[in-house]
Amino acid sequence: MLKGAMHMHSTYSDGEFTLAELRRIFLDEGCAFVCITDHAEYFDSDKLRQYHDELQSLSDEKLLFVAGLEFRCEQEMHILGYGATRRIDSEDPQTVIRQIEEQGAISVIAHPRNDHFEWIEKFETLPQGIETWNSKYDGRYAPRPETFALFHRLRERRPEMHAFYGLDLHWKKQFRGLLVELDSEATNRDGIVAALTRGAYAGVKGELTLPSSGILDEQLLTQFGKANSSSRRVWQILKQGKQAMERVGIRVPESMKSPFRKIF
Repeated sequence: MLKGAMHMHSTYSDGEFTLAELRRIFLDEGCAFVCITDHAEYFDSDKLRQYHDELQSLSDEKLLFVAGLEFRCEQEMHILGYGATRRIDSEDPQTVIRQIEEQGAISVIAHPRNDHFEWIEKFETLPQGIETWNSKYDGRYAPRPETFALFHRLRERRPEMHAFYGLDLHWKKQFRGLLVELDSEATNRDGIVAALTRGAYAGVKGELTLPSSGILDEQLLTQFGKANSSSRRVWQILKQGKQAMERVGIRVPESMKSPFRKIF
């Protein structure tokens, strides 16, 4: 089994950690691989080459970086390309999905918004995965049961689709406890991507294990729903307070933001 971290951002796009810092952090977490998905719009060809070179130079037998990109599409939909190494000249999500897969990479709709569900279900081209728990977007305590329901409806049309679990890591004080265990001894990028493609993994958070099939006990889904709703209510109150302060010209200091990034 290999432990790893999914959906990561570095200083190459809008993350606060350098790649070298991410290597040290996740080695300390016992990880053997990290899937980096910096935002594609931050790159030109030269910067993309530098990104790939640094990821390769920081990879060894202890920890392997898997290069990837996150693509911004129409209506602010985001699609992860785990293993994608080329930019895509389109904002149409179905075109992006196809071109990610043409690169031998994995297409995953990141943190799908509830108001996008109906649109996604009309796609003729479906992705290889849905990010059913994004601990930045959904919070560290629980995912949205509605996302799992969407995933299962889509999986009826594309049975090889898998549920993905990602940190969406940006900030230094952000929660980092949602990881992945890969049922593989892969030692290179192709082996890790192949194992993820066939669903040979599970999401892990403490004692909780979440299968790539996305099949969860109804009681657990009910618990998730309650926990997610509760954390969202608290977060909404904090967000409204921040907006009220900004309306009267008071900027929330970073020293106040950082602790909440760790909590939520």
